[in-house]
Amino acid sequence: MRPRCLTVMLTPMTTEHAPADLALRALAAHAEDIKPEHLRALFAEHPSRFEDFSLVAGDILLDFSKQRITPETLKLLHALAKARDVEGWRRRMCAGEAINHTENRAALHMALREPLNLPHAAHAPEITREVAQNLTRMWEFCTAVHSGNWHSHGSKAHMTDVVNLGIGGSDLGPRMAVRALAAYQQPDLRVHFVSNMDSADLAPLLARLNPRSTLFIVASKTFGTLETLSNARMARDWIESSLPASLTGKNREDAIARHFVAVSSNLPAAAAFGIPAEQVFAFRDWVGGRFSLWSSVGLSIALAVGFHNFEALLAGAHVMDEHFIHAPAPQNLPLTLALLDIWNVNFIGAASHGIFPYSQSLELFPAYLQQLEMESTGKSVDRQGKPLTLKSCPILWGSSGTNGQHSFFQLLHQGGQPIPCDFILLKHADFPLPGYENHAHLLANGLAQSAALAFGQTAEEARASGIGEDLLPYRTFPGNQPSTTLLLERLTPHTLGQLLALFEHKVFCQSVLWNVNAFDQWGVELGKQMAKRLLPCLNNDPAHRADTLDASTRGLLAALKK
Repeated sequence: MRPRCLTVMLTPMTTEHAPADLALRALAAHAEDIKPEHLRALFAEHPSRFEDFSLVAGDILLDFSKQRITPETLKLLHALAKARDVEGWRRRMCAGEAINHTENRAALHMALREPLNLPHAAHAPEITREVAQNLTRMWEFCTAVHSGNWHSHGSKAHMTDVVNLGIGGSDLGPRMAVRALAAYQQPDLRVHFVSNMDSADLAPLLARLNPRSTLFIVASKTFGTLETLSNARMARDWIESSLPASLTGKNREDAIARHFVAVSSNLPAAAAFGIPAEQVFAFRDWVGGRFSLWSSVGLSIALAVGFHNFEALLAGAHVMDEHFIHAPAPQNLPLTLALLDIWNVNFIGAASHGIFPYSQSLELFPAYLQQLEMESTGKSVDRQGKPLTLKSCPILWGSSGTNGQHSFFQLLHQGGQPIPCDFILLKHADFPLPGYENHAHLLANGLAQSAALAFGQTAEEARASGIGEDLLPYRTFPGNQPSTTLLLERLTPHTLGQLLALFEHKVFCQSVLWNVNAFDQWGVELGKQMAKRLLPCLNNDPAHRADTLDASTRGLLAALKK
């Protein structure tokens, strides 16, 4: 009997899942067949491997020739995609069906970046109209801030600093995009991000800012997120303390309000905080937090780089949307990336995945992907409420190159664990330095690392380079570490939009292949609920008894209050 792959635990076939089960069994058998194959041999046997295992869409070249696959692997993976009905689920998402079944919501983030003169037939007219109105309001506000027409009460000084108060999807996406597009930064406006309720995040920033020229964006869909509201109250007190005591009543409230706008769907809560309705930018429940930077959540991006560049970001994402919707499966970049992940996690046995952008501007991209992927597919229950028979999302981690080479790359080369990697390279630097070879060195290192991980170094090669016999065990590298390289012409708002949409659609395909809901995050909610129950215990509220808690939590509470 053929041994079963460690990470594929197939249950007896049912009529509902029979095609997918057959496809998974075929992949498990194929994985055992090619297990002894090394990437060295695969390249030797297949000279046109790069041409056959690379794809182009928009401004992105995807080279997956260093993955441990053969043409047969791809054929079987696409059979799985067909059995899981990836195309059907894509149509359902585009049609606005409530594919987020646990919250009865649609996932229409693609509608946010659709050209306004080309309304999608599947979207209700009110959605297209709402998106257009919101973009117009964002443009008007950005124009007012950038022109200096938005200023504090009693002052003609323009705003010099914007502080985005948010967490999760209201922070990671915009923060990453603003960092990535630093080359397009507005020259006279600085945009900051604060997410942690630890006062060490906000307090040092406020110490450096001028309250008369600081604007806060309170980004919370419900306007009830604990971390965001805690920081917003601190910011409000800071603004109020800077106002003259002679300013009272409505005039005082109006003066405070000039320093705040909100991104929220809860107008009454924003009004109760002191932000009038005309300063609230709404977004709907069909926009998930980790898919929301294209919405009014991206106001901080538009302020940081200019609204025309925010529009270019949306346009780039739309290019990838069109590719994802219309490209045949074998040429579809998001589907290909998703299938490679299924292969590596469920048939190669990878438990983690490295993300290495060789661009300092993309240093926050791994953190952004951690939320996008691990919050979307980090699930153990399928759409039918049953335990998964496949492992799902790997642990994502990484950093910008070449920094990672001097810390954790040693593990990749000789740690003995299969860790697939994504390398992201820019053909042209976003901060070019004429007369210096920094970017050439950067590219050389990125290419070298992916090649070294794939092919390693044999004892014979080490010996031929002059390595002594006593050091051979230390200077031999097994290689065979799978990787994918994404090459972008340059980092612009348009290409960044393509890159982000590529990974969004990859995650959607993964969710279909693993049969999970990519758009809920109930594990996140559990921790919030428990924190609310523990806060009164920390505050010695007699109505809340600590003796109902577990022994560890009781002991820690006692130590904290001692």
